[in-house]
Amino acid sequence: MIMQGLEQPSALLFNSDGSSDVLLVCEHASNFIPDCFANLGLSEAQKLSHVGWDIGAAELARALSDSLDAALVVQRYSRLLYDCNRPPSETSAVPQVSEETEIKGNLGLSVEAREYRVKRIYEPFHSAISAQIAERKAAGKKTIVGSIHSFTPVYLGRQRAVQLGIIFDKDNAFADAFYQQARKNKAYDVRINEPYSPSDPVLHLVTRHAEEHQVASMMLEIRNDLLLTAAGIAQWARLIADTLNSFKN
Repeated sequence: MIMQGLEQPSALLFNSDGSSDVLLVCEHASNFIPDCFANLGLSEAQKLSHVGWDIGAAELARALSDSLDAALVVQRYSRLLYDCNRPPSETSAVPQVSEETEIKGNLGLSVEAREYRVKRIYEPFHSAISAQIAERKAAGKKTIVGSIHSFTPVYLGRQRAVQLGIIFDKDNAFADAFYQQARKNKAYDVRINEPYSPSDPVLHLVTRHAEEHQVASMMLEIRNDLLLTAAGIAQWARLIADTLNSFKN
């Protein structure tokens, strides 16, 4: 089993001195799989599809970082090597199937090989987020963790009409306030807990850091066909930034 190839840091930090209360996170930003993993048995087209990453999410997160003057933590590796929105206890953290695509390079993985990915991807990435929050607290700065994702418009043959989903538990007052403000713009299809809900589960990152550090949080899902152009990314960054700026946090 491969026990090399993950030497590069899993967390990339942008605009660490940003003035915004928002700390942006993009855990599915990249489809990067080091050569020694042989694409985990996937074709290049499969790796480049939504199977391997959240298409457009990194570009949207960077645009939001610029617009809000917000710090951003981005995950370097494909979620197929390790999904940083899953705890190590979850089997799906190293997925064997994504939608209907078998991830052959993840089949029959030894405990040691799996733990290698946990140690080299999951733990450093979450430690980088925790370090950012700790630094902000020490400086007397408020933090709102905002996790940025995208989703495919067709999943298992089913069309998804929602454009922006805000995923949160019922006790998340900040995310609910964001939703209430965003839904006022009738030009967009904005929904709660679509296309995913807390039961899927998809809230590990925001829940972990919100509970550990006692900070506000939200998870946003934008349909990826709306993020295929620079104009589309700018439009959604503007909508999200305007929504955040339109109510007191």
